[in-house]
Amino acid sequence: MTTNAPRPEVLRYTAFSSDPDGGNPAGVVLDAAALDDSDMLAIAAGLGYSESAFLTAPPEGLDDPEGRAYSIRYFSPKAEVPFCGHATVATAVALAERTGPGRLVFATRAGTVPIEVAVEGGTVRATLTSVEPHIEEIASADLAEALAALGWPAADLAPAFPPRIAFAGAQHLVLAAATRARLADLAYDFPRLEALMHRLDLTTLQLVWRESPTVFHVRDPFPVGGVVEDPATGAAAAAFGAYARELGLVPEDAVLTLRQGEDLGRPGELTVTLRAGDPRVRVGGAGVRIG
Repeated sequence: MTTNAPRPEVLRYTAFSSDPDGGNPAGVVLDAAALDDSDMLAIAAGLGYSESAFLTAPPEGLDDPEGRAYSIRYFSPKAEVPFCGHATVATAVALAERTGPGRLVFATRAGTVPIEVAVEGGTVRATLTSVEPHIEEIASADLAEALAALGWPAADLAPAFPPRIAFAGAQHLVLAAATRARLADLAYDFPRLEALMHRLDLTTLQLVWRESPTVFHVRDPFPVGGVVEDPATGAAAAAFGAYARELGLVPEDAVLTLRQGEDLGRPGELTVTLRAGDPRVRVGGAGVRIG
């Protein structure tokens, strides 16, 4: 960024909650054309949120109406990430407040992500559609290392939910706790888990506990981003939806509710929609400006 260029406005929005004190906060820069990578990283680090989003003009070939299509990049306080669900929702809400609800399209490093924004009872909600997901097994030695870093005995895992690495724009290790108490007790070895996640190219761990057939409580350690825990994680929610469907834990057509952030005092709610015949996963929630 040149010294004479005006500094772009940095907005603050929370995603997956209509309460500024809930959900997951994100920085949003609606015009990042004058910023280079170091500028974006510095802004993200200065905010200290798990991710911030930066918009620029769309690439050639993204044929949506002017003002409805963008390139988007996401930075944590430590590094760029390929895709971030909560910052996507936050950015879509910020745009909708300026240009109205409807369809948006974001070109991300992970692929093209369409978003639908609607106003429901005065609340702005955005729903993203993920890139095509995939699931893979995790090596037993890597699983043992993850559990050791978490301080979780293998016996505390839910037997019906086999550990897997799931991708829907970014990679997440899905581990299911047998009890809500196990999920609530999160005190992990930060450098040990960070080292493993870098080696496996993981963005977060998606830790889950099933309350009912369609309601799950989730938590997401995020040491690779320089954050102990992500309060509401849209990319991981999309990965989890694909995981749950592929393993037959939920129907092919299903609407799941993921509750996250309660253990951090920032409760949020993510809606995960699965459609038969479409491998992609839809993740939606409310958003609101902070301050």
